[in-house]
Amino acid sequence: MYTLKLVLEDGTVIRGRSFGAQREVAGEVVFNTGMSGYVETLTDASYRGQILVTTYPLQGNYGVPAPRPRGSIDAPYESDRIQVQGMVCVQHTARPSHHACTRSLGDWLRGENVPGLEMADTRTLTRKLREHGTMAGCLLFDDTPVPLGRARADRVEMEKVVSLVTVPEPVIYEAGPLCIVLVDTGCKDNIARSLQARGATVLRVPFTADLRQYASRADGVLLSNGPGDPKDLPGLAAQVRSLFDLGKPVFGVCLGNQILALAAGGDTYKLKYGHRSQNQPVQDLLTRRCYVTSQNHGYAVKEDALPADWEPWFVNVNDGTNEGIRSRTRPIASVQFHPEATPGPQDTAFLFDDFLRLAGSMAR
Repeated sequence: MYTLKLVLEDGTVIRGRSFGAQREVAGEVVFNTGMSGYVETLTDASYRGQILVTTYPLQGNYGVPAPRPRGSIDAPYESDRIQVQGMVCVQHTARPSHHACTRSLGDWLRGENVPGLEMADTRTLTRKLREHGTMAGCLLFDDTPVPLGRARADRVEMEKVVSLVTVPEPVIYEAGPLCIVLVDTGCKDNIARSLQARGATVLRVPFTADLRQYASRADGVLLSNGPGDPKDLPGLAAQVRSLFDLGKPVFGVCLGNQILALAAGGDTYKLKYGHRSQNQPVQDLLTRRCYVTSQNHGYAVKEDALPADWEPWFVNVNDGTNEGIRSRTRPIASVQFHPEATPGPQDTAFLFDDFLRLAGSMAR
């Protein structure tokens, strides 16, 4: 075991023990407060380009299941690889215990060339990120000089990042007669699984595809989650805007919520440190009912910039930020949280049922 150090853009240097690949990386340093679900989290493409700090101190206690067959979307994985740049935690379990475990978290990280850092106090690090906001950072070998005394906060073109996590060409998951176009900007596989489990055939397409052409032959369109700033994808927002007059139901999730807002003529902004956890409370503004949700995003919809024919749908109970929007005149809506995740455990899965019911009724 060798020593690594985490260097933040403000010059902070934190040393610890390595438990992953022997590699130096740079990225945006973010934190997640979930107590479990590290397999799903590490394979979530929304974390592409980020160094993940876990606030729950023990990680890897139930190990990692066997790799899934190539080309499948089987659970619990959300993609076919680890998406984070690196992982930081207090302690990882080298001897996990679970009936489905085939390897440890450290073995998995090393196998996919991803560094991991154990450090004494992720709580202090998280409080720094809460106070100052998300920072650029890097994981370096202990004997590597820190460039200019700090990590660089280089601008990354997110369209290039999204192009790395989208499907390279259309993929179809057969199920039933209803067909849903899933626009992939780094889609969690569980979104496709959730649609397929409800009897819908899913046509997963790259975000650069001709969406109007595919949507005209389908029963509905779902805009997926993904990494980065939605304003870096103006072409996608324009494509989504072109779908509005087709009369087909459109539903967005996470990044899809932000893209839909931009397509409608609204605006988005960067949150100070984002929402990355499994216990974010949201309220439905129509029914006033609250739900526990899983979230992973660093940007949000600017509610007061919504056009007159759009309305807010959900709100975050913690900080009052927008968690969903609806068109007043069309069958188009989106949510900022993840209804395919199970934190509550299935509090908001009904949103897929409602979307497919609407798509089915309009297809008749």
